Amino acid sequence: MSVVVRFAPSPTGRLHIGNVRTAVLNWLYARKHGGTFILRLDDTDRQRSTDELAAAIREDLTWLGLTWARGERQSARTARYDEIAGELKRAGRLYPCYETADELDRRRKRQLARGSPPIYDRAALKLTEEERGKLEAEGRRPYWRFRLANTEPGEPLEPLPTLVSWVDLVRRDQSVDVGSLSDPVLIRADGTFLYTFTSVVDDIEFGVTHVIRGEDHVTNTGVQIQLFEALGAEPPAFGHHSLLVDATGQALSKRLGHLSVAALRDAGFEPMAIVSQAALLGTSEAIEPHRSLDELAALVDLESISRAPARFDEAELRSLNARLLHSTPYRAVADRLEARGVTGGEAFWLAVRGNVTRIGNAVEWWAVISQPVRPVIEDQQFCARAAELLPPPPWDESVWETWTAAVSADTGRKGRALFHPLRLALTGREQGPELKALLPLIGPGRAAARLKGETA
Repeated sequence: MSVVVRFAPSPTGRLHIGNVRTAVLNWLYARKHGGTFILRLDDTDRQRSTDELAAAIREDLTWLGLTWARGERQSARTARYDEIAGELKRAGRLYPCYETADELDRRRKRQLARGSPPIYDRAALKLTEEERGKLEAEGRRPYWRFRLANTEPGEPLEPLPTLVSWVDLVRRDQSVDVGSLSDPVLIRADGTFLYTFTSVVDDIEFGVTHVIRGEDHVTNTGVQIQLFEALGAEPPAFGHHSLLVDATGQALSKRLGHLSVAALRDAGFEPMAIVSQAALLGTSEAIEPHRSLDELAALVDLESISRAPARFDEAELRSLNARLLHSTPYRAVADRLEARGVTGGEAFWLAVRGNVTRIGNAVEWWAVISQPVRPVIEDQQFCARAAELLPPPPWDESVWETWTAAVSADTGRKGRALFHPLRLALTGREQGPELKALLPLIGPGRAAARLKGETA
């Protein structure tokens, strides 16, 4: 069986790190098994879904490297949903209801007061055709519920304990008692469809074999398995991964805009750092920066994902990003550096990459090398003498050792007393890349001027 998975975001907001976790696990699972990754935009919410957000989702996924073999939009499939809904209505599995939200709320409160479970009592199934006609004449439009298979033939309305079971790709043996659930609403009174229904129809018709999503969908799965069966289809395999919490254990909020893919990109994070953390959080694998999606795909094992919430720590992401850049070859960043005006080539990148946590830091160090810098003169007399001892050009990486040996012999200084004032004068910084690599890039003219206290 060829693996087919789907990532199905709603274009009602920007992708955030929690969405990325689901997208990454689906993409990597498909890649590992030679399967197909589908991007399906669940855009049936007509008021909140926008073309702009749909385009942003595609942009974010493309930047992360999570390309798709097939793209679909639910808003283009309304006619098909109508057809399938008609089949369920004729089979008696979809039935019309007329209660208002206030009426349902009052009914739930009465049930709770009596100590009864607050589930829908299937009152609409007791309505006669005449009563339904009267309600519609009053202006009420029906919404439609899916009748769960949780009753005995002799008691058609009374739900009984009914386990729907499956072997979860992550959580292993799972069961949901659909006898304790309300018949789910699949169609709103305005005729729009809910996720529970459209998702199943699409999964059937797109040939989805594996549904990998967050554990907040476990209860939905019990209902959806019955819906698959009502439509005469074999349910796919399901896997429900743990959700993300922050470093303190608190649930991540979608309102945290700085965790959107766009914000993380703007903050200078590398796509493979984000993908590596999203894929490995809460697994038995060490969280390490990986250079390619294929490398990560080989590590994907859904059974190794812990059922405990996965802790997302921004500090850990920053560390991953830095470690990734520290081993990144020049050819992988050359175009990005040149686009930012950094023309120092490979020698510059190798000189500074061990001191950057994001590409923007390299741009800052290029400014230190190529733009005027206000030097910090810790010892004017010492720096002036050091300037006099600068070797003549041309310079290569040996110039630092040659020069500092001469300065040490002349002044008697060693260790910090020798190197610290030189670093402050040459870069204006307390710390940074090795001056052995920086000094040839700074060059004789700038070096001499800065040692003399001149902005250069």
